[in-house]
Amino acid sequence: MKKLGVIFGGKSTEHDVSIVSGLSVIKNLNKEKYEITPIYMSKDGDWFLYTKDIKQIETIEVGEQLTELQKIDNPFEVLKGLDVVFPVLHGLYGEDGTIQGMLELLNIPYVGCKVLSSSICMDKAYAKMLLEKAGINQADFVFIKAENTEPNKFIYIDENLNFNYDETIENICDKAISKLGLPVFVKPSNSGSSVGITKVSQKENLPNAILNAVQFDNKILIEKGINAREIECSVLGNYKPESSCVGEVIPAEEFYDFNAKYHNSASKIIIPAQIDEELSNEIRKMAIKAYEALDCKGLARIDFLVDKNTNKVYLSEINTMPGFTSISMYPQLWEKCGKPYSKLLDELIENA
Repeated sequence: MKKLGVIFGGKSTEHDVSIVSGLSVIKNLNKEKYEITPIYMSKDGDWFLYTKDIKQIETIEVGEQLTELQKIDNPFEVLKGLDVVFPVLHGLYGEDGTIQGMLELLNIPYVGCKVLSSSICMDKAYAKMLLEKAGINQADFVFIKAENTEPNKFIYIDENLNFNYDETIENICDKAISKLGLPVFVKPSNSGSSVGITKVSQKENLPNAILNAVQFDNKILIEKGINAREIECSVLGNYKPESSCVGEVIPAEEFYDFNAKYHNSASKIIIPAQIDEELSNEIRKMAIKAYEALDCKGLARIDFLVDKNTNKVYLSEINTMPGFTSISMYPQLWEKCGKPYSKLLDELIENA
């Protein structure tokens, strides 16, 4: 039996979602094939063994807390006793190359993208720049940074990566609206599950949206709003990766934010998406190209926007450790393709 460590929780804003994803993975693993070690990481970065009987582990609701935890004094010792690790960690310190780098140093195989692709895909601004080089269509955007030394001062970064320092928030808003118009979406460059994202339809609301995003990252994207359908595609593999069918998200709220994803049962997922075959194939092809362009390995979920009026496709973002909860798109798409959850996990671990 392979000794498999499943790590979940973590220090990011997606801590609670990661717990549900991790428990879902453990529940669906073949218990006769793996000797499973569930490892929980707290929001403070402390490591624990989750000591509940493996066969009795069930999923929980987002926000529920775990008990039956035993502190790990030496995480490296535990990790070195494993054959492979499945880091079911979303967001910073898990999906951004940090834990991948640690596992590389320890010579431990792990599921998912390696250090470079994990870090690039986590940072929306720099991922966009590389995807532009690959000729992949995306929404127009403005890239800014908050200055750490000067409160309420920003850096405007132009198309040629020139840094314009000491910009006021008023100047930033004027430049963004001049380039993009309204509405826009304001996003932390490094964040997930739509945390910190605001849709802005009126100019006077843009400064507060920027200040809200700055709470999560000092790098901020202001992106042109598109009246679009939200379409997602799963990609799997290392060499010659394959794409799933595509699914559509119907958010219960104005856009698919954290609350719409995890707390509003009126949000819907439609698999396969009700689009024509030609458009579906275009999205699947674009998903593979983006996956390869950013050197992804193992898995990723690629999110797209499809303009409701023109059917023009825009790549939105790449998630290198997508959700694995019972409602998550990634495993559901492969299930629809004839690859059950447990078989999908086997393939991911085999590719580690």
